[in-house]
Amino acid sequence: MSHDVTPSTDSPFRSEPTARDQAPQFVLPLVVRIEKTAPPARTDALETAARAVLVMLSDERSAGDGEWAEVMRDWQDARIRKVVRRARGAEWRRAEGLPGITVTGKAAQVRVFPPVPLDGWPKDLARLQVSGTDLDDPEPPVEADAAAPVLWLNPDLDMSAGKAMAQAGHGAQLAWWELSEEERDAWRDAGFPLAVRAADPGRWGELTTSGLPLVRDAGFTEIAPGSCTVVADHPALR
Repeated sequence: MSHDVTPSTDSPFRSEPTARDQAPQFVLPLVVRIEKTAPPARTDALETAARAVLVMLSDERSAGDGEWAEVMRDWQDARIRKVVRRARGAEWRRAEGLPGITVTGKAAQVRVFPPVPLDGWPKDLARLQVSGTDLDDPEPPVEADAAAPVLWLNPDLDMSAGKAMAQAGHGAQLAWWELSEEERDAWRDAGFPLAVRAADPGRWGELTTSGLPLVRDAGFTEIAPGSCTVVADHPALR
């Protein structure tokens, strides 16, 4: 995936091989709680996952000499990979026992963990399923607040909820990187308000050429390499 604002050959998101591929590869694990009797709404899960990524990026343990700082730097120096798995019941309780942060949306719960080696997942996370994250919105989401950050999804792509959660997290991360320290602090202090919505098909082309942060998928799963998936529309970046 690549970032249209800064089309660097060293982008962590482009699909072509770069120097980042030579570095040790890490993954940011996200686990969404999906109980059989009360699964979260799709949009709530997407928004909660995006906020979870921002909470991890802004956590004091991820900065300076914090306990997660080194692995967070290693992760961001290589490809930026995120994998969403699902858990319920005892699986969820075991996941909550591992170091990480649980973020709660309207009803959705997502736990984000410090990055792990691509082939070195903790046992209690490795056994969780990636598939089966197909979620629905019982009612159409309300119109997004134009004054708040919006992560616009490509309306032409059919992504599982898990894939879309990871893509929303990528978009939130690109926006975070573009903001000043003051803008980051303000967003964090407000509780990271944001919306995730499918863009209007007629506006998608305009969004992708607007200069706002743009995620292009590397094509590891589900969709073709180079596909534009998310535009991060933060008011401070307009």
